[in-house]
Amino acid sequence: MGIMDSIASEFKTRNFSIYGQWTGIIAILICIAVGIANIFRFDILILFSVICLITGLMLIFLEIPFLLRICPTSKTFDDFMRKFHSLWGRAAFYLIAAVVQWLSLIKYATSLIAAAVLLTLAGLFYLFAAVKGQEFVGSKTLGGQGVAQMIV
Repeated sequence: MGIMDSIASEFKTRNFSIYGQWTGIIAILICIAVGIANIFRFDILILFSVICLITGLMLIFLEIPFLLRICPTSKTFDDFMRKFHSLWGRAAFYLIAAVVQWLSLIKYATSLIAAAVLLTLAGLFYLFAAVKGQEFVGSKTLGGQGVAQMIV
């Protein structure tokens, strides 16, 4: 079974946490890309760009759980990231990060809106999973549930 078959079988489970995790992976790429692209503005948007870039980097550790095991991070950072391993915690993290990026529209519209949209979608997926009482199911392609259990 190939990687695409594995991903397709994960999406067929109808578990919103899988949708949230994969939307989060895309959000990582977008946050880093638009954070870098907008960081060269010399106005208030530089602040939103830096926050978007930091959010993308933090999401790497949230969505790819084995990185907390193999990357040298501090105990304080590890403890902070563990607070967001529940569905409610992930939903809160994503939705707060989304609100911050939506606030960047106060000045004028930029590509940061792409990050805001994806962060909102991922947050809503995790929120739906939490409300429905679904268990968090980590993607086997990204490290799987076994690795996530070692971290939490």
